[in-house]
Amino acid sequence: MRIAIVGAGMAGLACAGRLSGLADIVLFDKGRRPGGRLTSVVTDISSWDLGAPFFTAREPDFQTEVARWQDAGCAARWPGGPRGAMVGVPTMATLVAEQSKRFDVRFGARVQALVRDEDGWRIEGEGLDAEPFDSVVVAVPAEQAAPLLSLHDLDAGLEAASVRSTPCWSVMVAFPWDIPAPGPFMADLGIFSVLACNASKPERGPSHGWVLQANAAWSRANLECEAEDVAERMLAEFAQALGTELPAPTFLKAHRWRFAQPYGQSGRVLWNLEQRLGACGDWCRAPTVEGAWLSGVRLADQMRASLPELITQAAALHGAG
Repeated sequence: MRIAIVGAGMAGLACAGRLSGLADIVLFDKGRRPGGRLTSVVTDISSWDLGAPFFTAREPDFQTEVARWQDAGCAARWPGGPRGAMVGVPTMATLVAEQSKRFDVRFGARVQALVRDEDGWRIEGEGLDAEPFDSVVVAVPAEQAAPLLSLHDLDAGLEAASVRSTPCWSVMVAFPWDIPAPGPFMADLGIFSVLACNASKPERGPSHGWVLQANAAWSRANLECEAEDVAERMLAEFAQALGTELPAPTFLKAHRWRFAQPYGQSGRVLWNLEQRLGACGDWCRAPTVEGAWLSGVRLADQMRASLPELITQAAALHGAG
């Protein structure tokens, strides 16, 4: 049995991990490298966790998984962060990069459509082979999942379409020396939802890099502004929030997350056995790393429960072919 997973972020990889050994799995991801909302940027002078600055583990299943990550050296506690904060090491992107090594992941694959015919499912997109799959999982943001799902499962498509995401402007900045800040992590200060000193995290090295994340209201109001202008304005707002003059940065760059924080999730597991089509992601459960992981695992559990029927359907399909 062959399963295609569209999206190799935390949810897609968690689903693949739970199904490992039960099927041949191929993941497709439009990114050029592992990361997604856990993207990190590393240069000669500093590093920045551009997406999620940290994560927490509250559910027992996820706590067990995080303990495995810690044992493997992929995660560690962040003493300077909020209570219970964990981070990937040496970057947040490590959490998905290490998991990606276990699977056949096709990076740079822009999936444009899912097609179902007498041979099964096909993943269509520029440069993609038209190889058949017995089942498909959609593990991309809700706004991208809705059009892929709606032609085959109207209920799942409508659920994805009902979820909305708030945007976020995120700025990477490095200074030539330490700046006077109350602490390495601040939340809800001025226009910012998060201010994080990346150097305070484990195994980041002796840099002076900060990540500045604007809140949803400011990001939405300035969504279509030029990145260079946004970076300069957010740097000025940072100085104002700290009440101090900042040194000229050695690095400054802004990144726009159009779909940063989903809201309006139902928490349902989206699995259509008849279509052999499922969906997972933080938009299905909760807008956190833990929510994305749990969504992928719960979907895989539902698929595993359907496994005898899935195998029967796959055998009949291939027999007919």
